[in-house]
Amino acid sequence: MPTIELITQINAPIEKVFDLSRSIDLHIESTKHTGERAIAGKTSGLIELGETVTWRARHFGIWQNLTSKITEFQYPSLFVDEMVSSAFKSFRHKHLFSQVDGCTVMKDIFVFESPLGILGKLANWLVLKRYMTNPAFVGVVTNKISHWLSITDKTVSPLFSTRSPKFE
Repeated sequence: MPTIELITQINAPIEKVFDLSRSIDLHIESTKHTGERAIAGKTSGLIELGETVTWRARHFGIWQNLTSKITEFQYPSLFVDEMVSSAFKSFRHKHLFSQVDGCTVMKDIFVFESPLGILGKLANWLVLKRYMTNPAFVGVVTNKISHWLSITDKTVSPLFSTRSPKFE
């Protein structure tokens, strides 16, 4: 199955970065230009173990409902969301957090499988690789946390760096 790995270093406490990463409100704010919204399940606040959220989002010009569930949760070092309903055959997003030299290192690992067998595998490499490693997609994952920290918490300098996404 294709895997995308993204590593971001953020100059903020691990607990704050962890909570912002699971904030429904922050995700909505960071994608408001696309019209994405939470329509069912947990629709605001911090998502927890066992909870689901259904997003209404447009990808590839098509409106879709995507439901994910938090299947693993270890505060403040790990949580996993897995799609339970979407266009993908499977989609798993593992969020890992560690503290290194006073900064938080956030590692996002996306593992997915497209439907349609061999046609889906072809789409992975021809379309999804480009789409999911595009700076606009990567920016949604990383910039939302840095932006929110700069607005809400004047005690931290939300400088961050992101390594280029790795696609396997």
